[in-house]
Amino acid sequence: MTTSYEKAREVAEQAREAEWHKPSFGRQLFLGDFRLDLVHPAPGLPAEDVAKGERFLAALREFCETKVDAQAIERDARIPDDVVKGLAAIGAFGMKIDERYGGLGLNHYYYGRALVLASSASPVVGALLSAHQSIGVPQPLKLFGTEEQKRRYLPRCAAGAVSAFLLTEPDVGSDPARLATTATRDGDDYVLDGVKLWTTNGVVADLLVVMARTARGISAFVVEGDAPGITVENRNAFMGLRGIENGVTRFHQVRVPREAMIGKEGQGLKIALTTLNTGRLSLPATCAGAGKWALKIAREWSAVREQWGRPIGEHEAIARKIAFIAATAYAMDSVLDLSTRLADDERNDIRIEAALAKLYSSEMAWRVADELVQIRGGRGYETAASLAARGERGVPAEQLLRDLRINRIFEGSTEIMHLLIAREAVDAHLSAAGELVDPKASPGTKARAAAKAGGFYARWLPSLVTGSGQRPGSYAEFGPLAAHVRFVERTSRKLARSTFYGMSRWQAGLEHRQGFLGRIVDIGAELYAMTAVCVRAREDGGREHQELADAFCRQARLRIATLFDRLWENTDALDVRLARRVLSGRYTWLEDGIVDPSVEGPWIAAADPGESRRENVHRRITNA
Repeated sequence: MTTSYEKAREVAEQAREAEWHKPSFGRQLFLGDFRLDLVHPAPGLPAEDVAKGERFLAALREFCETKVDAQAIERDARIPDDVVKGLAAIGAFGMKIDERYGGLGLNHYYYGRALVLASSASPVVGALLSAHQSIGVPQPLKLFGTEEQKRRYLPRCAAGAVSAFLLTEPDVGSDPARLATTATRDGDDYVLDGVKLWTTNGVVADLLVVMARTARGISAFVVEGDAPGITVENRNAFMGLRGIENGVTRFHQVRVPREAMIGKEGQGLKIALTTLNTGRLSLPATCAGAGKWALKIAREWSAVREQWGRPIGEHEAIARKIAFIAATAYAMDSVLDLSTRLADDERNDIRIEAALAKLYSSEMAWRVADELVQIRGGRGYETAASLAARGERGVPAEQLLRDLRINRIFEGSTEIMHLLIAREAVDAHLSAAGELVDPKASPGTKARAAAKAGGFYARWLPSLVTGSGQRPGSYAEFGPLAAHVRFVERTSRKLARSTFYGMSRWQAGLEHRQGFLGRIVDIGAELYAMTAVCVRAREDGGREHQELADAFCRQARLRIATLFDRLWENTDALDVRLARRVLSGRYTWLEDGIVDPSVEGPWIAAADPGESRRENVHRRITNA
């Protein structure tokens, strides 16, 4: 029986077909091969792109400052139609669409900067725009669509026809092998049946990208949002992002012409994963914007709030939090900067870099928001509306915490991202080691595999074993940050060595050592962030950049040391045993003395095929 892990691996192999031959800083980092030349100097931006991007950012800033009322969106749990129409009017729905199809043709760098700006004004606006362009109709058509499909759909998307991406189902999350929605061939059409869950933008979408199972595997289709047989059965509500148009969509005998299939039949998962390679960069943009805003509020509040005769920012307990927020905000912004520049350079394979950026930024932004709430104290827990009602500045710190929480789940949860990145890292080693770590291989086979692996590792094998091989005074061009760059190079070899030791120790069982793999990935993420801040500080120059980069690197090095210690000293095995006992009901007595306030119902709602019996809450935004 094929496991979910094996299926994910199979799907990833499909998605990487066109990218494997391209260089990747992240892939080499996990191999202990510090290829600084792949990221430094960071790819430049053509003057034409800069001029075009800056013009749009100016228009977007003016719109956000004058037309977007974040508290009204939070209060009403809805983006007003006139805001959506206004965004369309300035071209915000066509940022990534080529100019020949009516879009702005922005590169990844300026698209990311636009999402930083829009998300700071309202995270819901950022979610609307990113779901439409990063994973909605524009991106998969850009990568896999025919010229006819592009001419038919992209001008509509650029003009403001909202799009959505429909993959998740009530009983299918990160395991696409269980997808239940079907697309059955009937003449020149396909007939769709099934239910999709958490369809961001789906409540208002004019166009849908739908993943469904066909005779040759999962396939992708562009579907009109108001096609007969489509019912939006529910508009979902969440702890954060309260204005997003996210729902449950049912398909019953929905006819879709064969020409609406994206790519070939059976390529759906490859299309989805390839789209996400760059689509994931929308979340680091949101997180970078949150970090910048959190720093602004922490600085302003800590200077005016006094305790024991001086501003709270002068007390060490708060100063440490401010320093963490400042250094981390700089790091998230630098990771976004480097990752989007790499995405614009088509010579690079950025699958690992984009995944690392998403993983790292979503986790660190959550910590930043938590520290901001703590700095604000009781006012951090109070809503902005309540603060304003009693005459104080309405700072939505608690909303930031709620809004950011989903980023650790969106587009690949932290746990899934750990496995995805770990698979890439471990597979790179397996490609080199081959049968060297195969417990079933004969001594002769292992000897031949060792010789083969030796050729692969020859360039840096001595340093992998000994940790040596670094030239004294190397990376002098980084000035005071050179020591941190040398640390990244040295530590990448230690990381590769640890990964290889894990392979040798657990062999095929390594895939189940998710605690170990997660820490390996987290170390790699810290190293990638350290590289990003050093590269940015080197290229931007100035003492301020160096100070922030140095502070971040020193903080990151402490976190890395802890992660390395926990590779081999941890409670993973104990935790797994304890969890099994919990699941068996061994400790149900510990749950005595409480009342469960949950509303009665099944854990997972049935998604039976058939015609909907519920009201259609699909809402069109007219003249968008």
